[in-house]
Amino acid sequence: MAPQRNVRAGHGVDAEAELPEYAGHHRLESCLGSGGMGVVHLATSTSGMRLAVKVVHAEFARDPEFRGRFRQEVAAARRVSGAFTAPVVDADPDAERPWMATLFIDAPTLAEEVKRNGPLDADRLRRLMAGLAEALRDIHRVGVVHRDLKPGNVLLGEDGPKVIDFGISRPSDSELRTETGKLIGTPPFMAPEQFRRPREVGPAADVFALGSVMVHAATGRGPFDSDSPYVVAYQVVHDEPDLTGVPSSLAGLVERCLAKEPADRPTPDELMRRLRSVSASYDTQAFVPAQREAGEPDGTGAGAEREGAPGAAGGGARRVRRRAAVVAGALCLVAVGVFGVVRAVGGEEPGTPRAASVSFAGWATAPASGAGSTACSFGAGRLLCGRGGEVFALDPDTGGRLWRLPVAAGSRSGPPVLAGGLVQPALNEGEALTAYDPASGEPAWRRTVPEHHALHRAGGTLLLTGTDGEVTGVDSASGDLLWSRRVPGQPMPYFASFTASGGEVTAYASSVSADGTGTRVTAVDPGTGEVRWDAELAGSLEPLGAVDGSVLFLDTDAVYGETRAVVRYTPATEAVRRVALSVPVARAQAAVHEDTVYVTGAGGTLLAVDLAAGKRRWSLETGVSRGSAPVTDGRRVYVAAPDGRLLGVDARTGRLLGQTAPRPAADADRVTAALPAPVLAGGRVYAGAPDGTVFAVDGREPAGW
Repeated sequence: MAPQRNVRAGHGVDAEAELPEYAGHHRLESCLGSGGMGVVHLATSTSGMRLAVKVVHAEFARDPEFRGRFRQEVAAARRVSGAFTAPVVDADPDAERPWMATLFIDAPTLAEEVKRNGPLDADRLRRLMAGLAEALRDIHRVGVVHRDLKPGNVLLGEDGPKVIDFGISRPSDSELRTETGKLIGTPPFMAPEQFRRPREVGPAADVFALGSVMVHAATGRGPFDSDSPYVVAYQVVHDEPDLTGVPSSLAGLVERCLAKEPADRPTPDELMRRLRSVSASYDTQAFVPAQREAGEPDGTGAGAEREGAPGAAGGGARRVRRRAAVVAGALCLVAVGVFGVVRAVGGEEPGTPRAASVSFAGWATAPASGAGSTACSFGAGRLLCGRGGEVFALDPDTGGRLWRLPVAAGSRSGPPVLAGGLVQPALNEGEALTAYDPASGEPAWRRTVPEHHALHRAGGTLLLTGTDGEVTGVDSASGDLLWSRRVPGQPMPYFASFTASGGEVTAYASSVSADGTGTRVTAVDPGTGEVRWDAELAGSLEPLGAVDGSVLFLDTDAVYGETRAVVRYTPATEAVRRVALSVPVARAQAAVHEDTVYVTGAGGTLLAVDLAAGKRRWSLETGVSRGSAPVTDGRRVYVAAPDGRLLGVDARTGRLLGQTAPRPAADADRVTAALPAPVLAGGRVYAGAPDGTVFAVDGREPAGW
């Protein structure tokens, strides 16, 4: 049956200008509110059920790409319908004016409640946090990341909080969209990775937002507060949260939620367990909003988009504002954006991996206590791994642990790598640089460095980007300071680096224009800081690799984060070759081998793009919804799955050759934010699984795994 098209078209986005009579069989009675993408109506179903119906604005209904986004929102909302959300009752994303109907919840938003009655008391805060943790657990369990959890999207129902609005893309709601063309979300409640690494946003971003929501509920303000969204963005990435006014019984948990690195934040399950121990009086008492004061209007709730802005009520001391120079730095940070680095092999200086044994049978070991994927690289004939608060080296032949050393609690989850012949662990902001002997794990040198917010290892040089944008080069082998300077045209540079066939290493800083249509790329000699070349290229580009004097990029849509093409730029001739993907790939990660780029996406797609031929070579649907970055030796491609499987694919044909058994975490409902890529060395493949196992297999025989 063709969908009913009985929603009358309106004009403009004014709520009074578009008052349709029906959405499907549901009679629309009154307007509850208007948002960036549509109008929310109170409606009654044929059976008398009260509904909240979101009807898309006419201007967006004419956009095929936006219709696809709305269809995605409907699918996400259906998947998460349950005790902590407003259940989807009906929807028609293909109607002339697309619409979605959810159960109407007669309750105020958290933003309305705080604005009307002030901050919540400690008991209500604890119940709110527990309810939101349960909601996120259920949302993440079905593979959905909300990405815009804020007080206006939390309804305070009598049976607990309800999370609403699963619109992944909202064309007019993000304050920063017109300035950056790239960010999706509401700045005061966005996680650092949404500004720094938008392509790596996962479930942990929702936990960060939960922490920000709790500060707002406890104080009437956010943990990072300013009238300028750009200053807020800078504070989210660099500053410590202001928790003044948050009850001491909850402050520790809220602070953990607001950790800068995703891996350092608790999971919703862990939050629930910790909250049970916060007070022996923990119960499932209904979350009843405070009594409204006489003369105030009733709050209305809707299981669809709401526009309740966070209240501006006071509470707690405000942090001292930074000087105007910092504001300028914040503007640069938001405009520049950040690009992650995807390596085709494990480690920047893998050394000379030993040849794989003909009869290598593989091994599996649990080198550290607890669950969680371990990130590894290969160097100095060892598997160098890191997880949580420790770094260790494994024998690649047997999996035996050669040495182990503790590092700062909450250290970043990236793998340690070999640089300058020494082991260089991942580093938190503010920590001293320390390098270790790969043979013994003993410290080789230690150096206190200026305050910085980015560290990258490029060959034998460590590149630190300071909070003022100045870059410092440190010798990896000795810890000596090599140079310090600014990179012209790159106000806040983040680097990717690749090694050419002759062994020369080049570091690349890239910044996307404010409208997302162009990228400035600067090639820097990591040893001296000198600029080798500088170019303005079309598109929103992420450096991917270097092959035969050319640099490869992924061209990713600045608004939706979907990769549209692979681009090859040759500095010597200034030639640009662009190979469009037939279907855009969401959350793309890639690896390079000669003229072929292998791309994985969030939907399970794995495809090979032949740059020489200018076309796609093959495509495979792996069924791995959120896999790791691929690695390849040109003969096979390897990808890790969230359940601990390792997949081997024929690099020439795209045929699945084999896969290992799953190794999921003990917590079946745990959703992994990001998976470390497998490590390929000497014909073997090494990978870390969610159950805490590190394992090795013969990369030449996937069929025997």
